[in-house]
Amino acid sequence: MRKLLYKSILSLPLTERAPPVDERALAELAQNVQAAARLRLGRSLAIRQVDAGSCNGCELEIHALNNAFYDLERFGFHFVASPRHADVLLVTGPVTTNMREALERTYAATPDPKWVVAVGDCALDGGIFAGGYGVVGGVSAVVPVDLHIRGCPPSPRDLLAGLLALLSHQS
Repeated sequence: MRKLLYKSILSLPLTERAPPVDERALAELAQNVQAAARLRLGRSLAIRQVDAGSCNGCELEIHALNNAFYDLERFGFHFVASPRHADVLLVTGPVTTNMREALERTYAATPDPKWVVAVGDCALDGGIFAGGYGVVGGVSAVVPVDLHIRGCPPSPRDLLAGLLALLSHQS
């Protein structure tokens, strides 16, 4: 046991090094997103995330928006628990047969103006799950989509850039 303990103390961590940080570019991007939200909505942007049948890769990147590095809350954006409080629906994954009605109801419960953002390659056309017996297709097969953010999964920076593009295009 002691030998194993010494080995673990002396060995290097197995994780990869973090990518280089460009704090200025990240802050500028987030500031642009905040300004566009205030201009378009007059307030902060409320986001509801909907998993329509994904592998959870996109969800991990969406949740990273709330970590200490990206800290989306500092810019006035927040995730909400109810679609009745949301401005944007971030939908991930291909829409499965079991989630079709839930997505339709969530879309109907979201007040106008509302936008739907399909996140990830699977949300576009079903991705690797396309043609499966339990898959309806991409998000646009069920509800209208205003923006698609590509990637498998897209990075948090891509998600921020997508929100900025959505708000800039709609204003």
